[in-house]
Amino acid sequence: AMAAAQRDRVVPAAEWLQKWAAGKTAFHKERGHPLLQKNLDVLLNGRSGLRIFFPLCGKAVEMKWLADMGHHVVGAEISEQALKEFFAEQGLPYHEEPVPGISGAKVLQSMSGNISLYCCSIYDLSSAVVGKFDGVWDRGALVAVNPCDRQRYASLMISLMEKNSSYLLVTVLYDPNKHKGPPFYVPESEIRSLFG
Repeated sequence: AMAAAQRDRVVPAAEWLQKWAAGKTAFHKERGHPLLQKNLDVLLNGRSGLRIFFPLCGKAVEMKWLADMGHHVVGAEISEQALKEFFAEQGLPYHEEPVPGISGAKVLQSMSGNISLYCCSIYDLSSAVVGKFDGVWDRGALVAVNPCDRQRYASLMISLMEKNSSYLLVTVLYDPNKHKGPPFYVPESEIRSLFG
């Protein structure tokens, strides 16, 4: 069962935007995540030219790293500031366009077209908008969504996955009674019930 201490905690979108505005982004890893480097072969499984999804991507440096390897990267993030910082810090020119059918959403796309970052609520996305993916790098996403939204989030992710896709998930283990989150505590049993 979900940790009782955290079950009802809700972090409003405004709070995440405020974190980016204030530079309170200790969750961002400047040098990339060691667990992705270590488990990259699990994600790619010997395949090239994959479509890889970064839910709640922030300005993750791995997006450029994977795009440079020839993969197509799609991210979703509510903070436009985070996305603009990504392109600026990686030295990538980009253009932005509205997203048909999603009010207020925009997509920031690298000029080479291999990185497309959607600025909107992740729940506004569907495979009709972003297509399906061969791989998902979920680091700081499942553990950041409000606990009450987990089922909805997992269902969305499953709907975005191709048949043979790899889902790489990073969670954090700690005593949920001592920390209110985010990141939230998601025990392995719950991951199994969410993703089957």
